Amino acid sequence: MKDKAVSRTSRVRLASGRQLQKDPAGDGHFLAGPSGVVQLNESAAAILALCDGTLTREQIIARVLPRSKDDSFAMDAREFLNAARRRGWIVEE
Repeated sequence: MKDKAVSRTSRVRLASGRQLQKDPAGDGHFLAGPSGVVQLNESAAAILALCDGTLTREQIIARVLPRSKDDSFAMDAREFLNAARRRGWIVEE
């Protein structure tokens, strides 16, 4: 299924009721929301931490890209943002 096109100028933010939190035990990050808690890996947490409504998806990818030595990371980050939007974790305005 293809995601609907998003404007290059759309800003990305966490959806209402979603909150990125660090695990108090120091075991990573999780996303809390109305439907429960989702454990996140380091890359997902880094991407969602930038979803504060000030950056576009390409700006977010550019900021996390230097952290990765893998050239396919940009594609993976785009796919993650698409999946996060489908799951209702983020919105683009």
